[in-house]
Amino acid sequence: MAQTTVYSLFTDFDINLFKTGKHYRLYEKFGSHIVTVDGIEGTYFAVWAPSAKKVSVIGDFNYWKANEHELNVRWDSSGIWEGFIPFVGKGNLYKYKIESHNNGIVTEKADPYARRCEHPPKTASVVWEDTYKWKDKTWLKNRKKHNAIDAPFSVYEVHLGSWKKNIEEDRSLSYYELADDLVNYVKDMNFTHVELMPIMEFPYDPSWGYQITGYFAPTSRFGYPEEFKYLVDKLHQNDIGIILDWVPSHFPEDPHGLGFFDGSNLYEHPDPKKGYHQDWKSLIFNYERNEVRSFLISNAVFWLDQYHADGLRVDAVASMLFLDYSREDGQWEPNMYGGRENLAVISFLKELNEEIYASFPDVQTIAEESTAFPMVSKPTSIGGLGFGMKWMMGWMHDTLEYFQKDPIYRKYHQNDITFSLAYAFTENFMLPLSHDEVVYGKNSILGRMPGDEWQRFANLRLLYGYMFTHPGTKLLFMGGEIGQYNEWNFQGSVEWNLLDFNPHQNTQNYVKALNKLYKTTPALYENGFSHEGFEWISYDDHENSVISYIRKGYKEKDQVVVVCNMTPNLMENYKIGVNQKGRLSEIFNSDDESFGGSGVKNNKSISIKKTAWNGKAFSADIILPPLGIVVFKIG
Repeated sequence: MAQTTVYSLFTDFDINLFKTGKHYRLYEKFGSHIVTVDGIEGTYFAVWAPSAKKVSVIGDFNYWKANEHELNVRWDSSGIWEGFIPFVGKGNLYKYKIESHNNGIVTEKADPYARRCEHPPKTASVVWEDTYKWKDKTWLKNRKKHNAIDAPFSVYEVHLGSWKKNIEEDRSLSYYELADDLVNYVKDMNFTHVELMPIMEFPYDPSWGYQITGYFAPTSRFGYPEEFKYLVDKLHQNDIGIILDWVPSHFPEDPHGLGFFDGSNLYEHPDPKKGYHQDWKSLIFNYERNEVRSFLISNAVFWLDQYHADGLRVDAVASMLFLDYSREDGQWEPNMYGGRENLAVISFLKELNEEIYASFPDVQTIAEESTAFPMVSKPTSIGGLGFGMKWMMGWMHDTLEYFQKDPIYRKYHQNDITFSLAYAFTENFMLPLSHDEVVYGKNSILGRMPGDEWQRFANLRLLYGYMFTHPGTKLLFMGGEIGQYNEWNFQGSVEWNLLDFNPHQNTQNYVKALNKLYKTTPALYENGFSHEGFEWISYDDHENSVISYIRKGYKEKDQVVVVCNMTPNLMENYKIGVNQKGRLSEIFNSDDESFGGSGVKNNKSISIKKTAWNGKAFSADIILPPLGIVVFKIG
């Protein structure tokens, strides 16, 4: 048997923190680490397998033979197996062969903490380290300003594998190529942030990355770990933040993954009522187990620490919070108080956010949470879950339902488009038009719009204008900004050829202009999560299907007036109430000819009269373009 040297990176304090679920930097200890012991360079391996009776490292350095390099179990009942193997180094492939005390079950597992994985469908871990030199010091110094809740936050959601293809070679772009093409595009489009659908290693392309097997490794589909760092660095050097989708809700049953890791239910909950997700045919983490909580929190911290991520969008939070999520009677059991909430998850999410914001106070965590669970984005100190923001799923659903309707019927559904303001400030909401809305037969966003081609694009511009002037931060999935006709196809790419046609080029120009308006108009973002930032002018003109409102920043002079005409009817001399005298000047109009509109606009500044209207002391008569949104400054 080849020699494995006794060696450890763990201190007694590490072990105590791990056992109590309070170690949030486990990636510094577990996994494979290139070290020098007694003058010999090699690799230290450490893995958690408490039900194992033997753990061997198998790899290309020992012809994948078990028993050649057996790890040593620690004496402290931690369940950690570890050891140093001389002359194993960067680029070597490996797995753990685990013989279990549980009926002699034998598993071969990838390293849960591996920094790099083989390109799927291959499944081995790769010994890896890099010496990447970051150049984003200026961004990190100023990140608090870019990421603040009173800063503009406009997110471009991207699936890296299908954003753009190298057509000649019929492949996705590499991290290096994306560092040019994607970064330049996002900067040109005036988005403030990019959100990447999961880039952690995953085996199955149709899962879009949401079934993860390599939690600490950026997928090898697009390049090496340091090349992904280069992409992040390039985004930061261009003042663009990066948010990563993070999936602590479930993981797949693939033989090399976390499931039944050491012949026991190690990472997953042993009770199928809590440990198996019927919809996704996947396993659910055991949030009641301290070591699992440490694994997950360490993983979140890892991407913020090692890859300089500016935020994490936490996937499927609703599925985690509720014991009866997607389950019938008899398929779940109430908590100790008789309720349906998963108490272990609630405490886990609070602990997660407390650690993230303590260590990285200038990042954001964003919950994809689709229920009315209270105080998701409120501080844990007052009983909240501690997220920075929450997706506003109700706004998304009601808005898309409304815009699908023929304008002739919209007057009967005025409440659908105004109801969101009844609860808009109960959370720090992000308005999402995400990938989930353009798959599975739902149609593209443009494909939902009614009317002839001109009306469909006008409706799309109106929808986006309403979204960008509504309180809350913004998220738009790739392809939406050019008015893509077809649903998203993860095997294809954004239909960039559409930009050869004016309606799509005009739509792209419109989204670029809308982002610029948002970023340069403090009233649209400074009070985005506060009642102080919004005031209705009129929400009840259902006969005309018009809504109007005032957005307010910190300074009174910055306020803007927004009016949306949800019909194809041109409205001249439409009266709106305002709070102050002066003049209205049009600063944005979705019907501008450069956006593909008909060119109806308020050419001159409009005198505000001392005539009460809409409950305001003053009023003005404006022109409303068909299916248009108009934004005014008061001066």
